[in-house]
Amino acid sequence: MQFNKILPIILILTLLTCFAVFETIRKSDRYVIGIEQPNIIQVDLNGNKIFDKGEEICIPQIETLTSNISKNQLELENKLHLTTTEGIKLGYLTDNFAESLLLNKNVKLKYTGEENQNCKYADIIVDKKSYRESLIQSGLGFYQGKPVLKQAYKKQLEKAKKLNLVILNHRSNKYHKLDCQYGLVARDIIIIPKQQLPIDAKPCKFCHITQTSNNKTKPAKVLQKTYPLAISNGSIKMYLTDLTTKLKPDKKCSSLACQEILTQINSAQNSIDIALYGWDAIDEVQNALINAKSRGVKIRIVYDTSRKEYYPDTYKIIKIADESATEGKQYLMHNKFMIFDSKRVVTGSMNFSDTGFSGFNTNSVFFINSVEVAQMYLEEFNQMLSGKFHNAKSYINHKTVILNDAKVTPLFSPKDSVITTAIIPLIDNAQKYIYVPAFILTHDSLANSLARAKQRGVDVKLIIDATNTYATQSKVKMLRAVGAQVKIENYAGKVHSKSIIIDDKYVIAGSMNFTMTGENKNDENTLIIENERLAKYYRGFFEYLWSKIPDKYLKQGVRAEGKYSIGSCNDGIDNNYDGKIDKEDWGCRN
Repeated sequence: MQFNKILPIILILTLLTCFAVFETIRKSDRYVIGIEQPNIIQVDLNGNKIFDKGEEICIPQIETLTSNISKNQLELENKLHLTTTEGIKLGYLTDNFAESLLLNKNVKLKYTGEENQNCKYADIIVDKKSYRESLIQSGLGFYQGKPVLKQAYKKQLEKAKKLNLVILNHRSNKYHKLDCQYGLVARDIIIIPKQQLPIDAKPCKFCHITQTSNNKTKPAKVLQKTYPLAISNGSIKMYLTDLTTKLKPDKKCSSLACQEILTQINSAQNSIDIALYGWDAIDEVQNALINAKSRGVKIRIVYDTSRKEYYPDTYKIIKIADESATEGKQYLMHNKFMIFDSKRVVTGSMNFSDTGFSGFNTNSVFFINSVEVAQMYLEEFNQMLSGKFHNAKSYINHKTVILNDAKVTPLFSPKDSVITTAIIPLIDNAQKYIYVPAFILTHDSLANSLARAKQRGVDVKLIIDATNTYATQSKVKMLRAVGAQVKIENYAGKVHSKSIIIDDKYVIAGSMNFTMTGENKNDENTLIIENERLAKYYRGFFEYLWSKIPDKYLKQGVRAEGKYSIGSCNDGIDNNYDGKIDKEDWGCRN
């Protein structure tokens, strides 16, 4: 009897002890937030997820090269009998090696007890392996100026020599050869593959020159691949925007998608109904709405109020409206659509903002010339205008509309349970490929359906925005673990699309992020379009973006505001929402 009384107490104490041990182990982990150079690692020692003074860890008794040319590595290059160009190329490989092993990982530190004014010395244990030993085994770690494993080093050097790298000056947007004196002394630079240069980057006239027939020299031209950004089947026009060619937003209606909106505003005769998440007052668009109202067009607006700090101009468009309603902050009114004369619709992922209208973010936008489609959007709009948002709305009896050779089905969150009832069945029936350019993916069932597709042999690829790589509940790690290829974009603008392309047959696109909230809480709209031509076109654009993002981002992420995110340190945007812009953000400091 005594033992029976004591047994529960023993079990409770055992569980508490196990929990205490687990917590001790968990709290001993440290988070790697940056790579200063491959043997100097920025580790979050105080748990605030910000790099602070005194949080540099130096790897003991190991030397490495780096592509950060602000670091003086001439002595090591000389010991290894390397040219400056070879040193930078080998450093580029070593940087990638360090980032792929450590960046954004939880690690343990094995201190040596040595420290100096700059850093503490410790080996880093990642995935139960010594990082120092990994550097040595790879051939990229050196001791007293010599490679520890000569054969491994020779292989890395041969690999490095084949790299086609250039120096890109963010500030001047000029690129240089690796031995160019003007590139080597520039301050705001990174080393990138030549194929990844921005479309408008200009060659340095001193190091990129060609000989002409009259013996004069001129800068060499570099042809950068671009992709056409519009296609139509007659009733549907699809517009895409390319974050790799627009590195700074402006206050102009620069994109083809914005020009389509402008055309529709200017041609409206009776009504313009707008559902918007936020508004930036681009003069050309704002004035077009004012002119439309002056000629008798009725303007009605439903809008979101949760992001006033991001969209302070929203009140300007509300002042124009004849009628308006807001969602009252319960969940998001996340739609971005316009209905013209109850006959034509523009919808998609593009916010009505400078980052959207100018083409800075990558978005997918659709113009649909169809009374039937417009009426479904109008019914949804009228419910919100009457004050019914989210689950207070009534279910709309949606139907598929045939427009020339395309089948179009509009769906609306939260009533339609879009991911569960419409998207997952299409993924489960995919035979060849599923490509996903998306801002974020956290939806469990959707991720599981993509994993199942990969396991049965379907080609599954995703491009995810850098902001959300390590978001709570992000499925990036899980999808990579099952073999799906997931690239993280590395440009200033956002991959703001919420799209899926399947088997040269389906395009799924709209305002809904692939999250539980997007499906079940927010007001959203999604199009399911069945059309081979549109699907092939969007697939081509996805493959174009894929080719412009380095393969190293298949295994790692990239800071949304930092020197390796092209253009993010000079775009005037708080890319990672930490309250700091460009040079104020530590990721942009040399």
